[in-house]
Amino acid sequence: MNGVLKITLAASLLAGLAGCGNDSEGAGPFGALAQTAGQVAAQRRAASQPAAPAKSPQDAAAEALRVNPGPLIQAGFESLGRTQVMAMTGQNGALRTFMTPAEEALILRGGMLVGTRGLGNDLSVAEPGTEPLIRAGASGSGTRVMRYFAGDGVERPLQFACTVGAGPNPGVTVENCEGHGATFQNSYMVQGGQIAVSRQWIGPTLGYVTIQTLRP
Repeated sequence: MNGVLKITLAASLLAGLAGCGNDSEGAGPFGALAQTAGQVAAQRRAASQPAAPAKSPQDAAAEALRVNPGPLIQAGFESLGRTQVMAMTGQNGALRTFMTPAEEALILRGGMLVGTRGLGNDLSVAEPGTEPLIRAGASGSGTRVMRYFAGDGVERPLQFACTVGAGPNPGVTVENCEGHGATFQNSYMVQGGQIAVSRQWIGPTLGYVTIQTLRP
């Protein structure tokens, strides 16, 4: 739990971090078709009871750490208005895939976002030429290529010019990028060469995701 609290405090230092709600899933439209009378009665009794309060991101993280022994992250999707714990489901070299039960995935390399899956308007792959600067906490400039699938199924690369430097808070490195009529700023906290906490831009539709490492 102490690790969760430290990560949560670290996340508050990131510039522009927006609050995110918890994700909740409703019943599907066909969920009641095959219910028995007993199930209906049980549901009516449950409906008469006060709804349980939604878990805070801290409580959700603590529970996930308790029940899942593997690597975990917590991701706050600002445009979607929800925060979710994601477990690692696969690893290919330095690339790790973290997924929700709904099979929404983030692909990370040492904490650097390099792709998304299952979210819609997904980032096919990111090629951040600024990554060495970010991991070293150094200043400089470079290019970032973000590849997206267009409506015709063809992958389209977008190249951005980026500068890297110290952020407004101690221990925070910021990456400012512009190109194709868009500007965005990524924020990173690096520990031992790994990005422990970050706020990274997925794309113009999905916007930013805040990623916290719960268990490396």
